[in-house]
Amino acid sequence: MSLDASLRNRIQGIVDSSKVVLFMKGDQNQPRCGFSAGAIGILQEVGVEFRTVDILQDAELRQGIKVFSDWPTIPQLYVGGEFIGGSDIMRQMAGNGELHEALGLPYTPPQPPTFHVSEACAAAFRELAAGQEGVIRIGLGDGWRYRIGLDRPRPGDFLVEAAGLTIHVGRSEAKKLDGLRLDYAPGEDGGLSIENPNEPPRVTQRSPSEVSALLRDNPGIRLYDVRSPRERMLAKIEGAVLLDERTVGQIRELPKDTPLVFYCHHGVRSLQAAEFFRGEGFTNLTNMTGGIDAWSQEVDAAVPRY
Repeated sequence: MSLDASLRNRIQGIVDSSKVVLFMKGDQNQPRCGFSAGAIGILQEVGVEFRTVDILQDAELRQGIKVFSDWPTIPQLYVGGEFIGGSDIMRQMAGNGELHEALGLPYTPPQPPTFHVSEACAAAFRELAAGQEGVIRIGLGDGWRYRIGLDRPRPGDFLVEAAGLTIHVGRSEAKKLDGLRLDYAPGEDGGLSIENPNEPPRVTQRSPSEVSALLRDNPGIRLYDVRSPRERMLAKIEGAVLLDERTVGQIRELPKDTPLVFYCHHGVRSLQAAEFFRGEGFTNLTNMTGGIDAWSQEVDAAVPRY
């Protein structure tokens, strides 16, 4: 596929519109894929202002940006008009300081983390690795999802010694994994146990009836609607604020222990939004299960279903 001049000029105009531009699926408030969410998290952790462009809203742009950059996947990051790469490259560059350098930001090299691994967990890891190729790696994905297993060594890995094991950790993940405690209990009800002192409290799942009681008894709670303006015109919960880019900025200025409740149509988008703010360090987050559709059935039948 080749780009016609008008599309190439349009993409170039977007690239030149801001120092840092991220082409992604979704937007900064609602990433629509894990890789895009990861790229957002990296830029936020680095601490730079950036513009996002949702390629899902424009089929022509979605295909054209891949030709423009000669890169087949999304997300794609541009800094100062130059193509940087996708989320994996961004994570690697954030870990070794190259991304900070490209952004003109100071860089503090990460320090090796410390792990506390029980003997039972170490034995389980040795059994996993027995006769297999690769090294034991502990990583951290988006939304504080842990990746633990055998992998290949990578340049720049920290080698963490714990309970007689050598565990590989990526430099960009080291800070968030420092102090990790791992235990293992065999049996049907057992499994791997992970305690991370850096991890914020998980998102609480509450039914519409529970959310209704929560709002009634706690007037300081903030309720956010994670839907489109069109959906909001069809049905809404009184007192809820639409989550848009401006609202996201306002939330970021709140104390991190502010109670925040999110809802959408069925509870999926709102959970993603709550997890996003969990990554921002907020500690009192609730997702309303079933969304406004369940609210109409459980709490207020006057709210239309659609």
